[in-house]
Amino acid sequence: MKDKRVVFMGTPEFSVPVLKELIENTNVVLVVTQPDAYVGRKRVLTPSPVCRLAEEHNIEVFKPERLKKEYEYVLNKKPDLIITCAYGQIVPKVVLDYPEFGCINVHASLLPRYRGASPISKAIYDGEEKTGITIMYMDEFIDTGNIIHAEEIPIDDSDTLGTLTNKLSELGASLLMRTLPKIFDGTNFDIPQDNELATYAPMIKRSDEKLDFNRTRMEVYNHVRSLNPEPSAFIILDDEEMKILECRIGDDIKGEIGVISKVSKDSFSINCKDGQIDIIRIKPFGKKEMSVRDYFNGTDKDKLLNKYVGDTNE
Repeated sequence: MKDKRVVFMGTPEFSVPVLKELIENTNVVLVVTQPDAYVGRKRVLTPSPVCRLAEEHNIEVFKPERLKKEYEYVLNKKPDLIITCAYGQIVPKVVLDYPEFGCINVHASLLPRYRGASPISKAIYDGEEKTGITIMYMDEFIDTGNIIHAEEIPIDDSDTLGTLTNKLSELGASLLMRTLPKIFDGTNFDIPQDNELATYAPMIKRSDEKLDFNRTRMEVYNHVRSLNPEPSAFIILDDEEMKILECRIGDDIKGEIGVISKVSKDSFSINCKDGQIDIIRIKPFGKKEMSVRDYFNGTDKDKLLNKYVGDTNE
């Protein structure tokens, strides 16, 4: 496959294993990624993980603000195949139609389920027992193209957005390498999606991060896992945001919903629809991430009892 000219489009850490495999097995002539972004409290202008990997291998990097207006730069590289993986911009039709072997996407769900920007988080949030990777041809719409190959993995009860993202990232790289030879020799599948079965996973909004204790303990547990490590779920305690990073299913004792009803040496419990959820790892406003046990070293834990954490000052 070293004779095939490949343009790769991707941005986050999730895309890095895919690009690594492409660099080793094909001729990557250009990497397209999102422009450098300001990161952290000090707002340091930082290149994407994909950009850093490409530069380590002396591969040209293109960072268009709007690919729709600057697409000719990509076509001038005369790619035989374009591969995208969590790129972050719409690829215009003129680009999709150019390569001899098409434009394909590595998507982190079992399409047509969970089209959209946040398929991994949404699968955990919904309590799914499995997810996977789909290799698909791209068309003008979002994640609606024909399926080339798909492979599933289980979602463990302990999986978070972080751990499941890592698993799917490695699976995506592996599945792509097993799929490319079939694309190049024309023996691959090309299966239309059943749009009647489609579900969507839109981009996570600020409002999606607020925990709702009117839901069951398992639903709250899944909500926390689905946003760990970032952007993290949160509650409002004493008019300040507290991020909730880890929790466990508590007792089935019911009480006033959204109220802290129990405090122990390493957790505090909040009433949900069907019982208690135990909070065990947090990030208080303006402070670093810590265990609840450590948090109690500087806090009068008994003062937490009977506090309501459902209100928001937004």
